[in-house]
Amino acid sequence: MKVLFAGGNGYTPEFSGGVQSSTHHLVEQLRAHGHEASVLAALFGDGMFGLKARAKMKLLGQRAVIDCFPGYPVVRAWFPWEAADFAVDKLGPDVAVVQCHKSVPIGKALEAQGVPLVVYLRNVEFHELAGDLRELRSAHYIANSEFTARTYKDKFGIESTVIPPTINPALYATPTSGQYITLINPYNEKGFELAVSIAERCRDIPFLFVESWKLSDDHRARIEETIAQLGNVRLESRTNDMKTVYGRTKVLLAPSKWEEAWGRVASEAHCSGIPVVGSRRGGLPEAIGSGGIVLDYDAPLDLWVAAVRLLWDDQVEYERLSEAAREFSRRPQLEPDAQFATFMGVLEKAAAQRLDRAAA
Repeated sequence: MKVLFAGGNGYTPEFSGGVQSSTHHLVEQLRAHGHEASVLAALFGDGMFGLKARAKMKLLGQRAVIDCFPGYPVVRAWFPWEAADFAVDKLGPDVAVVQCHKSVPIGKALEAQGVPLVVYLRNVEFHELAGDLRELRSAHYIANSEFTARTYKDKFGIESTVIPPTINPALYATPTSGQYITLINPYNEKGFELAVSIAERCRDIPFLFVESWKLSDDHRARIEETIAQLGNVRLESRTNDMKTVYGRTKVLLAPSKWEEAWGRVASEAHCSGIPVVGSRRGGLPEAIGSGGIVLDYDAPLDLWVAAVRLLWDDQVEYERLSEAAREFSRRPQLEPDAQFATFMGVLEKAAAQRLDRAAA
């Protein structure tokens, strides 16, 4: 089977995040099982990589370019929905998995090319869809959490197969020195302000803030100015090797302010037995489960501080939740082979519709 992952956001090396990590893992699984996989994504055009892509696009007079930077084909265009025909012509997909940004216009463009659709619902930001999912005539749906599935059913009346984000434990499981309380992605939506307040009350505890979504120079400067006043917070740039982060983390802090559809970093941390202190927002409690402590985002600061201190100071309680986190990471719902089998079942059902139409 030839599978095309399509979305309106960027892709490695121009952009990285949970969606890109999950997509890459699915691509690797597909290729390991003898399938072909590719990606249609937005071109940002920044840096040397972007400059070369722009030059190639202009030189060839095309509205899209294709590269194999991550080890498989990636079609990039300023407006991916306008490059659907280019991607279909070059890659010949049997089915497309449409995700996140601009899902509706990209899905409609691929449907117009006769490509069956599976829409992978990875967040609950409806405006990012750029349209109404009911405009897609024959899409099948996957949701990354029960929360996400319920939310889209309430909004659009659609049914989804729930498959949490796919995670390769080998990329994250590591012994840890337990040096830090770690926050990944220091944006206000992810709880940056609350994390700063907690760190301010815990001056004796070292905190590590790690970039995930790329920080602009101005944003980084504001963060550095804020944490400089504390003295116990270190800011580090994003990395492709998260073992270097989890290998120094004792507790993961995930005080998200927005409605997380899942909470991938919680699942990643659990692979190393790292418990999570996180907020009761969206699907994040599903991701944390028994492997940490869940609090209301608006709970008194004293409760957040107490939870962090409990896991930092009480070794018995820490070891209990650390083992619980490790066990929770091994639950059947996150077993990669089972997830992949379910994923393939949805893709095969969607692709069969194309065969049915062709036979008719």
